[in-house]
Amino acid sequence: MSDTRLSVVGTGIRPGGHLTTETRHLLARADRVLAVVDGLTLEYLNRINPATESLQDCYRQTSSREASYAEMVQRILAAVDQGGHVCAAFYGHPGVFVWPAHEVIRQAHAKGLAAKMYPGISAEDCLFADLGIDPAQCGCQSYEAMDFYLYPRRIEPTAALVLWQLAALGDVRRVGFQADPAWVSALAEVLMDSYPADHVATVYEAATFPLDEPRREPVALAHLDKVQFSQVSTLYVPPLAAPVLSEHRLARLGLSHSALEPAAYRRRRER
Repeated sequence: MSDTRLSVVGTGIRPGGHLTTETRHLLARADRVLAVVDGLTLEYLNRINPATESLQDCYRQTSSREASYAEMVQRILAAVDQGGHVCAAFYGHPGVFVWPAHEVIRQAHAKGLAAKMYPGISAEDCLFADLGIDPAQCGCQSYEAMDFYLYPRRIEPTAALVLWQLAALGDVRRVGFQADPAWVSALAEVLMDSYPADHVATVYEAATFPLDEPRREPVALAHLDKVQFSQVSTLYVPPLAAPVLSEHRLARLGLSHSALEPAAYRRRRER
């Protein structure tokens, strides 16, 4: 076997289609692959490396997500302890809303083991592409939905806002993915403190297969509680208005509006 090490990779959103060249190479060269992926992706990974095992059985109806995640970490570390190159594969990007991926690397490092995370294609990457958004144009705020509600944030309405894991709203015991309507209504009220009730957001879900269309459902914030959310639903709230240049900050550097001629600044002012 090769030297003991752990590689944590992401399989992207579309089975097979989103694997990077780097990830494919790591999967093929690993002594063992432990995967938290759907059945179709698992079959694809098995073709790349027959030594692929599923960790989907860590999810049980009687377990909280924390218990499931802890079991994943324990099983991956147990495989690493046996020696060789172990590759842990997670859906999407392994560092985006994947607590066990970060935790298994932390624990591996604490044991003096070599462990590294490699990037994958996330739902956010798909959202930018499918909704035609360039975060450089207006900025982008991004929060887990329940975290956003529970911990008061200062919303910047001139920047985009992305809220993740809407189906987990109100799931305080973390045992399922079904939004509590009361929590959704409460979230909408918080948003309407910064945006008008008729401000149109988009419920987004990335397409899993090449011929599928992504979900891009417009909804006014006042009607957010009427929407059905799935486990992969994300809410995109567009900017309310264009940002305004700071006269004070310009003056501090001896600048004027006319000095900022690049097209990007003009577009921001004109939106």
